[in-house]
Amino acid sequence: MRAVIQRVSHASVSIGGKEKAAIGPGYLILLGVCDEDNAEDVDWLVKKIANLRVFGDENNVMNRSIIEVGGEALVISQFTLFASYKKGNRPSWFRAGSHEHSIPLYETFCTQLSEAIGKPVGTGEFGADMQVSLLNDGPVTICMDTKNKE
Repeated sequence: MRAVIQRVSHASVSIGGKEKAAIGPGYLILLGVCDEDNAEDVDWLVKKIANLRVFGDENNVMNRSIIEVGGEALVISQFTLFASYKKGNRPSWFRAGSHEHSIPLYETFCTQLSEAIGKPVGTGEFGADMQVSLLNDGPVTICMDTKNKE
């Protein structure tokens, strides 16, 4: 699994011109799943993201987690995180997971993240043409890959 985590002041996702979900301060998470991913990857990534300390403390030092600041999360499926671009200039998506494999892991990730942060998690719609709006706070953007845990 690959995730791009952006600390945001606010974020939203719209589909067909209608807002599906919106959050205040917290994380916008772009999540990519490949066919090699499994429940262990979900568990590891949820724990890392929920406990990631990138929110300011009383001295404005990045030392607090999303849980500690009561932040929200919006998770958007993003198969393009597995783009292969070595040959030519048109990316290939062969490394992205199939819908049958990816959708259950995406849904499990969202459920577990919601439980970890103690709040509902906003989502897009898997496979939909989505418009995502955000105000990146910092900016703080962190990339994680469950295949690079060490």
